[in-house]
Amino acid sequence: MAKRDLSKPQSQITFQCRGCGQTFKAEPSQVMDAPDRPHHPYEYMSHCVCGAECLQAPHERALMKAWANATGPRTAEGKAATAANLDGHPTPEEARRTRFNAMKHGIHAKTATYFPAKPDGYSFCSSCTIDRYYCSEQPACEKQTVLFMQTHAAFEQRDPSQLTGIFSGMQAATLAIIQQTLQTILADGVTLRHPAWYHDKEGGFHLAQYLDPQTGDQVLIQEVKSHPLLKVLAELLSRNNLSLADLAMTPKVHEREEQQLGRLKDVGNQGAISEFITKQADALGTLADKIAQASQRRDSDPILIEYQQQNGGNDG
Repeated sequence: MAKRDLSKPQSQITFQCRGCGQTFKAEPSQVMDAPDRPHHPYEYMSHCVCGAECLQAPHERALMKAWANATGPRTAEGKAATAANLDGHPTPEEARRTRFNAMKHGIHAKTATYFPAKPDGYSFCSSCTIDRYYCSEQPACEKQTVLFMQTHAAFEQRDPSQLTGIFSGMQAATLAIIQQTLQTILADGVTLRHPAWYHDKEGGFHLAQYLDPQTGDQVLIQEVKSHPLLKVLAELLSRNNLSLADLAMTPKVHEREEQQLGRLKDVGNQGAISEFITKQADALGTLADKIAQASQRRDSDPILIEYQQQNGGNDG
């Protein structure tokens, strides 16, 4: 394919509207000189459907610069030499290997179309950073396709470590939900009060009230119920192993840990424990000999003997 000539103005440009965020490709309505861009000395402008003036999309300007600075053969001899590198390829062995790989992977190939590309059509599109025009040109949502492929590969290879990043994000989001739930309960109160009511035989609606015998005032009867989010909070804590027992924060767990201090952990390997006890006994048995040897070396130390003689003999 011939290299694009960037020394002349282009007929089709990708524009991006800063007002509505729309990205579209159209013929520029105005072409201006831009001598500060040696790779492509032109600047383009067009009008969006919302009426705002749009400039060329930044990603396309970057592509033009990369295209202009692309390395490779420029002379006819260099291009011929590069083409000659392909002579004889693919070899029969390479062709058989390519055909085998295509058949092997083609049998299990899947198309990730669970989330077709719909720019701003999903609830999670509001936080997506992918260009909307680029998204509309794709067969499926790029973010969901990456998630699909990563999960699919993890299950095929039976390697859950590939999903660590996904699970860590889910766990962080879960903890944020738990924190918001707790804050909502604290703000509303652990109990909620609602006025009691009833219907009479004629279908009329009435609030439940009674007459206070001491004051003679009508007192509204209220129903007191626990906050409905308390049950949700308890389920989130238990399902995510965030209870005090799971976190080893109960007094019973602390007492058990203090009782086990200084003891060998019984891991079901009695042979290893017996071997450790034997080694400890042997070490204690030779302790007396090592003490006697140390005392003998101390008594025969020439420096210590000279010091004792200068200070009136052995005081110990």
